[in-house]
Amino acid sequence: MQLRNSRRRYGAVGAGLHWLVALAVFGLFGLGYYMVDLTYYDQWYKLAPHIHRSIGILLFAVVVLRLLWRFADTTPSPLDSHSRFEVLSARVAHVFLYLLMLTAMTSGYLISTADGSGVRVFDWFEVPSVTGRIERMEDIAGDVHYWATWALVGLAALHGLAAIKHHMVDRDDTLRRILPARLKKS
Repeated sequence: MQLRNSRRRYGAVGAGLHWLVALAVFGLFGLGYYMVDLTYYDQWYKLAPHIHRSIGILLFAVVVLRLLWRFADTTPSPLDSHSRFEVLSARVAHVFLYLLMLTAMTSGYLISTADGSGVRVFDWFEVPSVTGRIERMEDIAGDVHYWATWALVGLAALHGLAAIKHHMVDRDDTLRRILPARLKKS
């Protein structure tokens, strides 16, 4: 598999970043869903939020890298079999996926730094608070984070179902174009 995208398929960098982001988004959602019900005496009470925040900060960097790569590299052309509606809805969905990811990560950061403290990332480094203490910021950012993550996961699931529909029903190369070369049709 080549590193850069071609007009026919995604390269290793674009595809790798896509699947890394997808895995992190669903993993963070699952961990977030799990950790909200933890009690103070649960062994994961402090560890789960630390992991969630750390991966969230790293994911932000990966998403920024992915956006830069997307603008610097070519994008595979839509397949001839795709309707105008499919092409337009895919573009709109991608814009909203990026907006929701950035909203979820920014609001998560604001929740974590509402008291003026920074975010320790796996004890490797700290991202400082840029806001300081702002009254009720944690509550407002928490609501935004909650709804943005649910919308993100819902749209990402719809995105995945559309890819499966193209693969199973339409029998086109939409999904194969972002899979590793060894998994594509011969």
